[in-house]
Amino acid sequence: MPEDRSHVTGLLRYARTEDVTLSQNAAHGLAARHALTHYPSGAIYSFIPKNACSTLRYSLALANNCIAGAEDWTWIHLNNGTFAASLSELVRAPFSFTVLRCPHARLASVFLDKIVDKTPELWQLHRLTRDGFDPDRLSFRDFVQLLEQPNLLSSNIHWRPQQDFLVYDRYSRVFALERFAEAIPVLRDEIGFEVQDARALTGHGTDRLTQIETGDFADLPLIKLADLKRGGRLPAHDRLYDADLARRVADLYAADLALYAGHLDPRMLSFPDLLPT
Repeated sequence: MPEDRSHVTGLLRYARTEDVTLSQNAAHGLAARHALTHYPSGAIYSFIPKNACSTLRYSLALANNCIAGAEDWTWIHLNNGTFAASLSELVRAPFSFTVLRCPHARLASVFLDKIVDKTPELWQLHRLTRDGFDPDRLSFRDFVQLLEQPNLLSSNIHWRPQQDFLVYDRYSRVFALERFAEAIPVLRDEIGFEVQDARALTGHGTDRLTQIETGDFADLPLIKLADLKRGGRLPAHDRLYDADLARRVADLYAADLALYAGHLDPRMLSFPDLLPT
């Protein structure tokens, strides 16, 4: 009876895209560096920043016997590449998975997290634009306009398109961040991987804050958004968008929208009517 290979992973997504040796292939290299091995099973997890990656990297560090528990959680930030898969591990993997997120929600999340908090991501953007904006006055609309400039969309992993992090053409499982709870029993049953929620440890995410569900915040400057955040409130992701911004972000992330809709229920997208046709 032939071996059931229904869960075996697909071709390496970017291996054939550059006429160079694989070790010099930049697109493959980026994706491979973000392909992490679950050693007990040999499974590969492609981690995409802002898509539950801290929870999954923390869980992976526990599963791979590198940390003992919550007291060691900061280890993950110094070891992004520690579990990066070798070519052999990529090719032989019996199972693979990744987590996709609505591109509009992902960009709003990185803005409200990294940009409003003025983490190094903001200052990197400031340098790349030759100090071309006043950080305190930066709005979400301004942020989107910056990303429309050449090369800035790919300048940081937190807003780089999700498709760039996928090492395979197809995965055994593609999960939606919007329904992440559904991934937990699947990963336990398929590869014995126990997912441990790290949000309380990392402080990432806006679920701890009161969501402002009304009003328009596309043009509110950082200094006022930071005041709201210190008070425990932030606009819901969709409140950062008007029709113009939603369309422009859909244009920036058209490939990611198509990727999401090709694997998951497009009704979970913030603006499903903006899917590329």
